[in-house]
Amino acid sequence: MVLRNFEDRLERMVEGVFARAFKSGLQPVEIARRLVREIDTSRTVDVRGRALAPNRFVVRLSPDDSARFAQVEGSLLTELIATIKDYAKEQRLGFLGRVSVELQTDPTLRVGLFRVHPSYDDTIGGGEADAWLEGPDGARFTLKPGISTIGRLSDSDIVINDQNVSRQHGEIHPVGDAYQLVDLGSTNGCKINGQRIERQILQDNDLLTFGPVSLRFRQLSG
Repeated sequence: MVLRNFEDRLERMVEGVFARAFKSGLQPVEIARRLVREIDTSRTVDVRGRALAPNRFVVRLSPDDSARFAQVEGSLLTELIATIKDYAKEQRLGFLGRVSVELQTDPTLRVGLFRVHPSYDDTIGGGEADAWLEGPDGARFTLKPGISTIGRLSDSDIVINDQNVSRQHGEIHPVGDAYQLVDLGSTNGCKINGQRIERQILQDNDLLTFGPVSLRFRQLSG
């Protein structure tokens, strides 16, 4: 079910020019399947008896596959991270820190071949929050290690009480060391620096707009 959900999301993501990139060669779902297998083979139990899954994954690709995947890297990493979290939740596994997936180019690999290196990293997402949204009045909304929800619903992580903001307006996803804003089909859309987007990686000091409300994205440099 987890991989089926990944494939469904991927089909919606890779339309048009992106769909051509995945007609041949290494397919994203092959990476997703390997990540799930690595979770099964690398899971462990900590000193408190908690079942844990690796939270950091480095995926090494051939130069050609790496070039193809670069076209949709941000969106693909978001979906791979979501798949890892969904599978871990299904298996009742926790994480030491924020989940990250990194794509690296390995010139020793041929097209279609790849390697996955899982590890446990308690430095990812640990300590002081590294990213937040700032309101014009100085209000600060810290982003969670996982997905942060934005909308009019009272149980949103960032509640915007304005009728021009949808009940479930958008989400901010961690993507490696970065963050990505994802519009949830909101009526008035999500904008970054005045441009309406569906999903886009954020840069420090970007101005995010939800309906009539604007918040400044801030992130500590690594």
